[in-house]
Amino acid sequence: MLPIAIDAMGGDHAPGAIVEGAHRAVAELGVPVVLVGRPEELADLRGDLDVVAASQVIGMDADPASSVRTMKDASLVRAAEAVRDGRASAMLSAGNTGATMASALLRMGRIKGVSRPAIATPIPVPGSTPTVLLDAGANAECQPAWLVQFALMGAVFARVRYGIDQPKVGLLSIGEEATKGSPLVKETHALLAEPGALDAAGARFVGNVEGRDIMTDAADVVVTDGFTGNVALKTLEGGMKVLVGSVLDALGATEVAGPAVEALMPLYATLDPDQTGGAMLLGVDGVCIISHGSSSSTAIVNATRVAHEMIEADLVERLRAAIATG
Repeated sequence: MLPIAIDAMGGDHAPGAIVEGAHRAVAELGVPVVLVGRPEELADLRGDLDVVAASQVIGMDADPASSVRTMKDASLVRAAEAVRDGRASAMLSAGNTGATMASALLRMGRIKGVSRPAIATPIPVPGSTPTVLLDAGANAECQPAWLVQFALMGAVFARVRYGIDQPKVGLLSIGEEATKGSPLVKETHALLAEPGALDAAGARFVGNVEGRDIMTDAADVVVTDGFTGNVALKTLEGGMKVLVGSVLDALGATEVAGPAVEALMPLYATLDPDQTGGAMLLGVDGVCIISHGSSSSTAIVNATRVAHEMIEADLVERLRAAIATG
């Protein structure tokens, strides 16, 4: 297997936590990796891991499109080129999300027939498989036909990653009725409701779902535009963080704090974003994993695991087939 190219310079805790995660991935998963970044900054961290040299780093606050076009020796760009050139099987980064997407799109290209790639983010659902939310931020403005493609790709991803036989696809709206929502939602609903609209992905459309349904088993895949999806994602992340913090603070003042926290740990692990393995950019001609900016070494291990599993399952070819048929 070709190594997975890990952007060692991307993320709030780079390069330390990223490189530590890469070493752990090799040791715990047996998956080969190659670091991409500045050799001088990685010299004391790399150990026996190979390094693809890249002299530039795209900052978290940098403009994605212009940075990728002008910073041709950036770690993100070199990681995408490694996949394009057949030197790596996948790319992974916890850096600038927009720049990661732009690097993958400009260097790896799109799957034929894909109008726009979309970011698919797993949202934890206690007691069930995660809900795949897309688009989670790649396309702020969308067209109805793009959302139908997102639904197809999200359903294929849900089948491959979570083993869901016939994924249920929901369209995010402000009400369950088909008459509710913006013009974009109404037009998309009409397209998804057509007979056979999702047959290419082996999925079925269950109609509109609301924000409160995302963390339930109402749908396996929830489709929306990138602006709405990103707001929903960040709202859920912030809400869970506040809730967990408040519960722990409240328990700290009680005599049952120890046993209660121990009992809650499995639930905490389910909700911990480091356990999800990051989001996946669907629609580009290669495997691209986008990890959270605050990723720890554990997050990098899990992201590497997901990348490896998606390569082994030939996800890109399955997406290609669904788009061609759909």
